[in-house]
Amino acid sequence: MTDLPNVIETEALTRRFGDFVAVNSISFQVKAGEIFGFLGANGAGKTTAMRILCGLLSPTSGKARVAGYDVYTESESIKQQIGYMSQKFSLYENLTVRENIRFFGGIYGLSAAEQKRKSDELITRLGLSHEANKLVGSLPIGWRQKISFSTALLHQPKIVFLDEPTGGVDPITRRQFRDMIYETAHSGISIFVTTHYMDEAEYCDRVSIMVDGAIAALDTPDRLKQQFVANSMDSVFLQLARHARRNE
Repeated sequence: MTDLPNVIETEALTRRFGDFVAVNSISFQVKAGEIFGFLGANGAGKTTAMRILCGLLSPTSGKARVAGYDVYTESESIKQQIGYMSQKFSLYENLTVRENIRFFGGIYGLSAAEQKRKSDELITRLGLSHEANKLVGSLPIGWRQKISFSTALLHQPKIVFLDEPTGGVDPITRRQFRDMIYETAHSGISIFVTTHYMDEAEYCDRVSIMVDGAIAALDTPDRLKQQFVANSMDSVFLQLARHARRNE
């Protein structure tokens, strides 16, 4: 993976809100096809950092490029190269499965013909032919999350940002979702994921842990466990998070 190109590069990236430093001089890179875990307790600054990388918020100082584009001057180009999925908001529950897929395909810039073709392909691949015309709100949350993740890939982005994607999902569906993430990463698409489930962090290629706006640790799960003499990522996270001075 070391020979693969970077799809995210940050250097001393900082975001202030008045006197409050939400993101404090963070530097890291994410490779093509890498599953990168971005962890932190509430108030750590990870959401602010993710918003900057998605082109939704400008930094106060520092540098960052996403998919080759500068976060200061090329935010619209960044949005065209990324997919995004949130546990809190992913699909419109008052639209059918097919309507949701075609709607988001339009947002991602697909033509009407591409929207139809890709929605048909996605419905078939997920085995949802009988549910295609059902309202999304009537489906189990696990299925909604699978559809949402697949929809975020319609335009073949270079990076997919997943914000707590498996919150409220049962363990079996979480494992199935993890398989979907692996398959996507193997195709060369980078996965940038935040999660509260430390067992999911174990399956990331590398993990960054933010504390009080700064990166307190960044490495592979195995090396982090060695560094902190821990038998799990949960233990690593607790050792770092207990020293946090701020909370949301």
